[in-house]
Formats: sequence, C-alpha cells, structure tokens
Amino acid sequence: MRKGRLCAAAAIVLCATLAPGAVDTIIVGAFSAVRPGAALPDGWVPLGADSAKNRTRYALVDDGGATVLRAESNAAASGLSRKLRVDPVEYPLLRWRWKVSNTLKGGDVFKKEGDDYPARIYVMFDYPLEKLAAGERRKLRMARALYDPNLPAATLCYVWDSKAPSGTITPSTYTDRVRMVVVESGPARVKRWVNVERDVYRDFKAAFGEAPPAISAIAVATDTDNTGESVTAWYGDISLHKRAVSDGAVPKTPAPGQ
Repeated sequence: MRKGRLCAAAAIVLCATLAPGAVDTIIVGAFSAVRPGAALPDGWVPLGADSAKNRTRYALVDDGGATVLRAESNAAASGLSRKLRVDPVEYPLLRWRWKVSNTLKGGDVFKKEGDDYPARIYVMFDYPLEKLAAGERRKLRMARALYDPNLPAATLCYVWDSKAPSGTITPSTYTDRVRMVVVESGPARVKRWVNVERDVYRDFKAAFGEAPPAISAIAVATDTDNTGESVTAWYGDISLHKRAVSDGAVPKTPAPGQ
C-alpha cells in the first residue's frame, strides 16, 4: 500500500489556479531559475509516506552550467509534488528532460516486487469520485481514510522502465486507478539527458478510455525500495504547453451532466 500511496498521492501543496488563455506555457518546475544548493522552487513539497524508513534524497545541483533536481535513492522511496489546477484540453503537452545513472536490474512494471524506477513523472487528475464503480469508491475511500484524504482517483505515471517497451500503457500493480506509461526503456540512453514531450490529454484517453478532468498535481519520484538497488537521477525543468494550431484541435471536455 505504501508504494500505491506514493504513486497516487496528490493535493498536498498550495493550489495555483491559472486563467484559461492567459499564457502559452505553464512552468511547473523552474529548477534552472534557482541556484544550486538553494531551497526548492515555491510549491514543491515532499511526496510519500512520512513513516518510510529510507527516503530518496533530493537536491538542486549544477549540471553543465544549469541547475537541475538530483535524486539519489539507495533502497529508498519518496518524491516531490506540486499542486496545480490546469485544464489538459488547453494545456495538453507536458515537457521535461531527465537523466539516470543506471537502470534497475530488478525493475519490472508488471510486478509489485519490480515496481521501482530510476525516474518517473506523475500527472494527477481531479477525477470525480462519483464516476467510479461502487467497489472502486469503497476501496478509494478506505485508502483515503487510512493513508491520505487527498488520494486522486486517476493518475498517469510516466516511467523509465528497465524492460517493458516504450509506449507500454498498463495499470499499476497496486491500483488500476494509476496507469503506468513507459516513455523510456532499458540502458541505451543512461547517463545522457533525454528530452520528453507527452500529450497528456491523449495519453489519458488511451489509458482510461475517456477525456481527462483537470490536472490537480504533478510530481517526480525516484525509488528503489522494492528492488533494494541504488540509482541517481536528474530532472530538468518541467512545463505544460498549448497545442500548436497545426496539431489540430481537441474537443472540449463535456461539462458535468452533459
């Protein structure tokens, strides 16, 4: 359950509501805007169970003249999260860059004992509880009562996996309300910066079979508690963008009750 909470936790920092149409880009994680060794940018707070015996260590460091977020995990688990309120219809494109020191020998997106990743990005959604089946509602309410009252009912988890092919979309081994999306796989590009762009709107539809509600939080996490291995990851700036006109419009998300 602890790993399930880590993969699904949300709503734990100051809410930033953004006016539709105000800007073309929303900077979620402006790590490069602060100096190495400084405190995290406003809005970023720890993610993960306070009871965890061994937590991943995060720090802002210099890498080639740019400040980035470094995560060091030695049989550890925790993350960092920022709460937002963003319409994925208007801002569907999520961009970031990451680098890892190595992949995990025991990592496997299809097994609980392999549910560790050198790097991952969560996108959490304000999914209405009433849309869940009765059994799913009971499970989520129980999890919220026991662990975190703000657990989201839908999350995309973008991961750097050890084995599964890029493009794989599969439910988390802990809960099907979290869908794992493999965007990088294997060791071919370790120790190199990799730029990533994902269409959150289309990924949510592919994973859950419906249009997404508002994005409620974005998080990063590097964890190795299941496999007991060690890894270092680096995260560059994270941002959300409008779709270019040439990409074609995405239908508006229906209002509740429509």
